[in-house]
Amino acid sequence: MNDYVNAIEIKNVTKKYDGFTLDNISFDVPRGSIMGFIGQNGAGKTTTIRSLLNIIPINAGEIRLLGMDHIQHEQEIKERLAVVFDELPFHDIFNAKEMGRIFKGLYEKWDDALYQNYLERFQLPQKKKIGQFSKGMKMKLQIACALSHGAELLVMDEATTGLDPVVRSEILDIFLEYLQDEGHSILMSSHITSDLEKIADSVTFIDRGKILVSGYKDDVLESHSIIKCKKSDYRNIDPEDFISARVTDFGAEVMVSDRAAAERKYSGLLFEQTTLEEIMVYYVHRSMKEWSS
Repeated sequence: MNDYVNAIEIKNVTKKYDGFTLDNISFDVPRGSIMGFIGQNGAGKTTTIRSLLNIIPINAGEIRLLGMDHIQHEQEIKERLAVVFDELPFHDIFNAKEMGRIFKGLYEKWDDALYQNYLERFQLPQKKKIGQFSKGMKMKLQIACALSHGAELLVMDEATTGLDPVVRSEILDIFLEYLQDEGHSILMSSHITSDLEKIADSVTFIDRGKILVSGYKDDVLESHSIIKCKKSDYRNIDPEDFISARVTDFGAEVMVSDRAAAERKYSGLLFEQTTLEEIMVYYVHRSMKEWSS
């Protein structure tokens, strides 16, 4: 099954917990692309990832990975999928050489030469116990293991959290290399939006279990804008036309999701480009409508 269009298809998925619901979410990750899955901690990113990996059962909806049903074809999918978690799932007593042997037994397409190449590139010692590795080294080892068995889809859950900027940059370069193969796709969950701004093709923003925005990154950044204005001008903006507003003693900064329409309606005001981080912050405050920092 190699003729799929979307690497991931999530349709009307619901997962209910006491106190939290993943609420009828839908989005696609096109094959050959990297999607940034953003939201604050507790927004539902990890629940979504655990659902698509079938670690937790969903209450409703449908999930397809690499063109296959995520439950019916779970074994075949997991052979062609790689996952990188924020916490290393390997036991501290093993070393990198032993991890290579373990993975060789797990995956038919394990490529030991490629794995050795990654260990050298990342300057990871073969025989040092994983328990003595730094956080950056542990993450690099996870990535070396993830990318050495011919996986078509890479799923990452907060994989760059807590890493220094140099290590993060190195890892992002590896992901871009991985995507040079048009059959490869990545879903990268993170709250570090600057990383995703650098490398993501598309973004999906989740908050309190609901998908608020999903689309091509450039389209999302182009359609959203911040109006910077005086308080008197802000009072004349229809609340229906904006997501939320940050109001201070000096004026207001107002986030709109349809820049073109807002520019026509409020042509005298100053519209500025925005970032994924700002979009996230303004959506999180949407129920308050007006807030101050």
